[in-house]
Amino acid sequence: MDKHTDDTPHASRYAQGQFSTWVSVVVNVVLTIAQAVIGVFAQSQALVADAVHSLSDLLSDFVVLVANKQGQKAPDADHHYGHLRFETAASLILGVLLLIVGIGMLWAAFSKLQDPTLIPQVHWAALVAGVLTLACKEWLFRYLLRVGERVRSSMLIANAWHARSDAASSLVVVVGIGANMLGFPMADPLAALIVGLMVGRMGWRFFHNAFSDLMDRAVDNDTEDRIRTHLLSTPGVQGIHDLKTRKLGDMIWVEVDLEMDATLTIAQGHDIAVEARRRVIENEPVLDVMTHFDPVDITTRAQATPNPPS
Repeated sequence: MDKHTDDTPHASRYAQGQFSTWVSVVVNVVLTIAQAVIGVFAQSQALVADAVHSLSDLLSDFVVLVANKQGQKAPDADHHYGHLRFETAASLILGVLLLIVGIGMLWAAFSKLQDPTLIPQVHWAALVAGVLTLACKEWLFRYLLRVGERVRSSMLIANAWHARSDAASSLVVVVGIGANMLGFPMADPLAALIVGLMVGRMGWRFFHNAFSDLMDRAVDNDTEDRIRTHLLSTPGVQGIHDLKTRKLGDMIWVEVDLEMDATLTIAQGHDIAVEARRRVIENEPVLDVMTHFDPVDITTRAQATPNPPS
């Protein structure tokens, strides 16, 4: 069994992740305070619910900051494969957080809808706050998604979509507040109810995907096919079998049996495996490729292959 290690630095990826998350922290601090104060003053349950959603964004930002730092730690005596799955665990926590927030929003909105006479007229200040929040959240989503895709971090991308879910919820809040001001009082708690459903759905998606990765889910078929192509295109590789993949954070761990000419020396076989590994790592987000050499009789294989018709 040949095992090759790679100590490629992730300093730039870490720095970009930290900076973008701090930007999100600042935005969410301002929005949470503004929405909560104005929501209470303007008597808008939908805006207060959106403030709680912004608070969950803020909490998730701190989870991302901690996980991003921990995930960069090098392998040690207790973690031979590094700490990349810290990011997956963080995504799992984000999912649970969103589920809890969503259920809380649903309960609060449903309780208010039980007695519509208690629903007050919403002040126009809530509508202004909702529109400004919508604009800020949409900008934050686009910014975080761009950074997450550039550094290929599922955790940052998850946080970006968290911001998008809040932008979508802010749009619902704006519509609900506007309808309330036009004489439909139940529109405000209904908007809060919809926000809770959106938040809960997004939380379930994050939780399910992260949990699957922690259970050693393989990569998607397209990625596996590309890895297979890189391996088979390596000179000296006659075939492959038992290709296995699993996710380690945003990286992929690959194990494969390489079929090679039985007459090759150990040194020649080693060089072929190194080249196969290089091709995979240079083209895919693969952390390492573990290979096993299987000798094959290429003469017999060639004789068994029928000649193409002339």
